[in-house]
Amino acid sequence: MRHNFYRGKNNIYIIMKELKKYDRMAMVVFAFLAVALFIVQACNPGDGKESGPAAFRATPYEFPEMPYFPKNLNIPADNPMTVEGVELGRYLFYDGRLAGRAAEGLLMSCATCHIQEKGFEAGIDHPVFSGGRTFGLSGKPAPNNMLPVVNTVFNHNGYFWNGFINESNNQLGSASYNVPAREPYHFKNIESVVWMAIVAPHEMDGDIQKSVDAIANIDIYPSMFEKAFGTPEVNIDRISKAIAQYVRSIVSYRSKFHKWLRRQAELSPQELRGHDLFFSEDGDCFHCHGGSVLMTTNLYYNNAKDRSFSDPRDRYSVSGDPMDIGAYRAPSLINIEVTAPYMHDGRFASLDEAFGHYSEGLVYSDFVHPLMKAVREGGVRLNQSQRDDLKAFLLTLTDRELLNDPAFSCPPELMEWSGQ
Repeated sequence: MRHNFYRGKNNIYIIMKELKKYDRMAMVVFAFLAVALFIVQACNPGDGKESGPAAFRATPYEFPEMPYFPKNLNIPADNPMTVEGVELGRYLFYDGRLAGRAAEGLLMSCATCHIQEKGFEAGIDHPVFSGGRTFGLSGKPAPNNMLPVVNTVFNHNGYFWNGFINESNNQLGSASYNVPAREPYHFKNIESVVWMAIVAPHEMDGDIQKSVDAIANIDIYPSMFEKAFGTPEVNIDRISKAIAQYVRSIVSYRSKFHKWLRRQAELSPQELRGHDLFFSEDGDCFHCHGGSVLMTTNLYYNNAKDRSFSDPRDRYSVSGDPMDIGAYRAPSLINIEVTAPYMHDGRFASLDEAFGHYSEGLVYSDFVHPLMKAVREGGVRLNQSQRDDLKAFLLTLTDRELLNDPAFSCPPELMEWSGQ
């Protein structure tokens, strides 16, 4: 306001100086116009370069302080995170009407499968998804076990088990899903996963336009879209961006282990032994799941589960590198206590079963990753005491504050519509 006040005052001075060249009547007319100019400019809260109404600005979203976590965040330039965008995304994440099939009595939301108290996975004890294996409204099962949507903002190495969603993927649309080959139907980032979830038969099995219409016709949303994006328009681009913002806001950094790193908690002797085993060659866990507080490299490995391979969704299907045959992402071990079953196909129902694989169940093939150094011996051969210590350490990775944080839970007014 102050800048515009003085700018208007200066313009008036210039005008009045020129008025001396004209008669009294002309001076009155010009003086009236000058005052009007002053009022308009003084009331314009712009920066001196704008004209018309002030540009829309939402509230920038600020992540909490997370010591030792990466500072390089994967946030697209065309979708900066805002407080309003994250909140809109939370509502959409939990709204089962996003499937566009509420009239048929079929509700499905992102949260139908990604459940907060299960680390944003389904959980092995889910009452509908037996053994944690999800399926869509069509009844078609998901092709792979779930990956949690936690700490995705730190991942720059692609999404899904094989990294199919990545910045180098220039594909647009999907003929099999009847989605046109144009923007915003890309396969580059978390935004891509939203529209894919709407149309995929093993998820919402819906129609994008029906989903957009369903959300647009719910009273609460137009004003929320206006707060987040500047106008009340509802479209798939904005829906995808809002949900992606919410997903990026789900960060896990408050486990006992992370607090121990910050000297805010103490590990027990057994937990410390497990920690040391995890980060040693004897345990041999840290190569794929260590190296940072994220408890993953976000890279892809053939971890000696099989001798032969026929899965069309492995890392090889994306990279074309024969050494990626049978390779999948190393998921984060944060919240591993609640995210069973394990592996890309969910073959292990418990941590004990997973320990058995790495201890004596490794099988050799020509495609085993070189970091699986104990494959010739069948595994790292942990005794029961070592397994107990290792499990005790892994349980320190459970972030119970995140699993119960109201900021990430279902808004109360959506409980009946959540599809959970």
